[in-house]
Amino acid sequence: MSIDALRDLMPAYARDISLNLGSLASETVLNDQQKWGCFLASAHAVGVAPVVRAIEAQAAAILSPEAMNAAKAAAAIMGMNNIYYRSLHLMKNHEYTTIPARLRMNVLANPGVDKMDFELWSTAVSAINGCGSCLDAHEGALRKHGVPATQVQAALRIAAVVHAASRIVASETALAA
Repeated sequence: MSIDALRDLMPAYARDISLNLGSLASETVLNDQQKWGCFLASAHAVGVAPVVRAIEAQAAAILSPEAMNAAKAAAAIMGMNNIYYRSLHLMKNHEYTTIPARLRMNVLANPGVDKMDFELWSTAVSAINGCGSCLDAHEGALRKHGVPATQVQAALRIAAVVHAASRIVASETALAA
């Protein structure tokens, strides 16, 4: 399965999502590792099986095994961090922000790929998971290292379209069952 096969799963009412999948797959603002890492991390963040399979198949032809692992690690660690830090941000009692998290996050220090690529993927996943604190932190790190806003936006666009495609596939699968 590939991006084209995923596009074929989009019903007529989701034509815009299908078109966006195609245009983002051809996106040149990001290099291939950045782009397909965003696709893969986003697919794993949402976790809809046909979407994960399609994107993983396409990404495997482009990404190294280390990059594949790092993209999945971004989805995994942000799955934890986004809930934790979003909760701290939403709670009125700010005392919790002064207490150490005591959660292992070793992959952040050594993701196995270029740190800025991992930050980009973490930004995409944080957008999917709706954590403003993490979005600000990762976007800030990217900007501090000179990553242009157009690249950050491309990662966010990929996250948004993969999320939408995943929701569509999940709802269509529910109707077919």
